[in-house]
Amino acid sequence: MNEPATIRRIDATEAAASIEALADVLIDCVEGGASVSFMLPISRDTARAFWRNVSDGLARGERALLIARDHSGEIVGTVQLITAQPENQPHRADVAKMLVHRKARRRGIAHALMSEVEHVARAESKSVLLLDTVTGADAERLYQRAGWQRVGDVPNYALMPDGALCGTTFYCKQL
Repeated sequence: MNEPATIRRIDATEAAASIEALADVLIDCVEGGASVSFMLPISRDTARAFWRNVSDGLARGERALLIARDHSGEIVGTVQLITAQPENQPHRADVAKMLVHRKARRRGIAHALMSEVEHVARAESKSVLLLDTVTGADAERLYQRAGWQRVGDVPNYALMPDGALCGTTFYCKQL
């Protein structure tokens, strides 16, 4: 079904209760080739540990977590806003780990997540957002259509899940 997803911010308690579903999304994205800090094979324990750490960061007020639920209530996407920044950058935040399960792509979920993360950033008094993505990836079109400014590329910045080097493109947005 191509029904739109429901996007909302969740707290540390709900994130902790959703670790298995969040792990499913992360594992699917990594297995689908997304360069999001993890290598193949990604274990469920690794994915769970990542989301426990995110939940702990939510509890400390260091980040915001948004989820996308499909018509059946299943978590099919997520994005984070990392609000904890150095003392001289209280106005800035990083957008991280934009993840949409492969079965839920091409439905506008990533666009909806990005729109809502900007809303959350404004509510958190953030006026400058940064993110990075694999150079040449489909996500670049999403960010450009959403008004993000390409700042620059770093060749061979990271590894794809299969170990191949990839470049990274950095984007910013003034809110």
